[in-house]
Order: sequence, then structure tokens, then C-alpha cells
Amino acid sequence: MGMNDIKVGLAGFGPAGSFFHAPLIAATPGLRLAAVVTRDPAKAEAARATGADVVESAEELWDRSDLIVIASPNRTHVPLATAALEAGLPVVVDKPLAGTAAEADGLIRLAREQDLPLTVFQNRRWDGDFLTIQRLRGELGEIRRFESRFERWRPVPKGGWRERGGPGEIGGLLYDLGSHLVDQALQLLGPVTGVYAESDIRRDGVDADDDVFVALDHANGGRSHLWMSAVAGQLGPRFRVVGSERTYVRWGLDGQEDRLRAGERPDSPGFGEEPEERWGTLGVEGDLRRVRTEPGAYLDFYRGVVAMVREKAAPPVDPAGVVAALAVLEAARVAASERRVVSVPASVAQPGA
Repeated sequence: MGMNDIKVGLAGFGPAGSFFHAPLIAATPGLRLAAVVTRDPAKAEAARATGADVVESAEELWDRSDLIVIASPNRTHVPLATAALEAGLPVVVDKPLAGTAAEADGLIRLAREQDLPLTVFQNRRWDGDFLTIQRLRGELGEIRRFESRFERWRPVPKGGWRERGGPGEIGGLLYDLGSHLVDQALQLLGPVTGVYAESDIRRDGVDADDDVFVALDHANGGRSHLWMSAVAGQLGPRFRVVGSERTYVRWGLDGQEDRLRAGERPDSPGFGEEPEERWGTLGVEGDLRRVRTEPGAYLDFYRGVVAMVREKAAPPVDPAGVVAALAVLEAARVAASERRVVSVPASVAQPGA
């Protein structure tokens, strides 16, 4: 730790705060986890084990920090980000940035008025398999169909606000996993013009969507098919990217989350590497080859945060691009409830860098 480290205040110490943000902050040169706000005694004890102070209110967090990271329940993202910006602090918000594109736009305007940086933790842009797809674009040719799955087999609900909360909690898989899958689709294929969706609650004791399919029409003629499920007894491929020249297929999730949950340091040697048996395949029938998976690089997000705060560099995730993804998620919710294809306004269709 250095005397000039950026002091980070972390709002929330659930799975996002404890497994993702705290270890990544600790491993990033120039950052120090200074304080955590949580009222849960067990979470407070775990937070103190990191060396951070524990406080009971966001207002106490503002006074101890140079940068705020918001990893609290989704419904609190907008009010906490608003308060932090009004307190004069740069902000990182875990996905989803907001429940609506309009709310996200409001945060962006406030950050601009305050002349403060704002960014969103869309960490799946740094999954090794997604980085691999970007590397392979030249070999794939024109990408005509992007199939992406984030499926699990969890027949017994875990409980908590993500599964039990109503729309006000911004829970359910569409906004949880869909925030990642839609963001990746926009990064890969660009603006969306139309959205179709199917959204269901399959398990007893669950009040938010747990089985979702979303289809996107992209302005460039490509299509994305996205699956999010907690009730898939056999998992489909994580990615199938169909190009005019070749197809890329990859099974299994990026390993960084499991390693973080197991307590591995994200700056340890080989943290983002994958063994060859987990590599995907590229080619056509009769001419397939395994292709090395790019090392996953979640730490690159927080390295970008340091540059954003210290050097006024561009944010690692432009929140304007996240507005476009939220517009797609809103359209998907309408499409599922009304059983129709919903158009996305061109004014919010352009993803950011």
C-alpha cells in the first residue's frame, strides 16, 4: 500500500462486493479498500478481515473515500450513485447501472455536471472466451449469428432479493445475467433495432424470472440469441458464433469467477489462463481446430479505473453504451409480456466503447 493510493469506499459486501470487487481492488496497484458499508454482522466481520473499516451508513463512506464502488442491491444503485456524485466522488456501479435507460441517462448527466468520472462494472467484457471471439473476428468472417448462454441447474431456489423481489428490486435473470449477455452482444454486433423475448418463472417460491430467452435483430443484419436460465439440467454451449467463413463454439464458463470465489488472488500468476482441454473450436465440419482461449482479465477493469481517476482517462466502460443495453432490456421485458417484437429507438441504439 502506498501513501498516495486511491481510498476506495465499497457499498455492499454480498457476493458482488466480497467475491469480485474487494479482491480486485486489493490486487490493483494504486487502490486501497478503505471502508465498507454493511449492517450485516457476518458481512461486517468478513469486511474487517480485509483490513477495511466498516461503517453503517453511506454518508460515513463518503467521508473516508476518494472513490465509491456500489455493489449493493440493484434497487439502491441509482440513489447511492446519485448521492456519491453529489458528494463530489467518482463512482463505479456494479451492473445493472439502473433499472431504466432514462435513470442511467440521469446519472450520466449528473456526472457530467459534477465533472466526475462514472463507470459500470461490466466485467464479462474481460472474460477470456469473449476476448477470444474478438481476436477471431477476422477468421470468422461476417458474424451472422451470436448465440450466448449463461445457464445453471439450480432447481432449489437460493432465496434472497434476486429471486423473491418484484420489479422494484430489479431482480430476476433478465437484469442479472442479461445485463452481461446483452452488453456483449452490443459490443460484438452493434446497435439493435428489434427485440423478441420469452420470460418465465419455473420454480416454486420464486417471484422473478428464472428462465429467459432474448432474440436481437442488429442494424448490421446480424442476430443474437441469448439464453439465461437457472433450470437447465444440461447446459448448452457458452458461445456459438456463426460467421460467413467459420464458426466458433465454446463450452463452459470463464473460470475467473470460480477462482475468485475460491479465494485465489486475481494478480496471481496464470489466474486468467485456461487449460487446453477447455479451449473452444474454430472452423467448419471436417476442418475444426482448437483455439487458445485468451487469458481472462478482470483486473484490467480496475486498472482502467485507476487511470480514469488519476489521469482523467476514458472510463473502462463508457456508461453511454450501458444506456443502450438497458434500452434493450426494457424492450425485452415489454416483448415478453406482450408477446411481440419491440423496436428499439435509434436515439438509444448506439453502444459505447
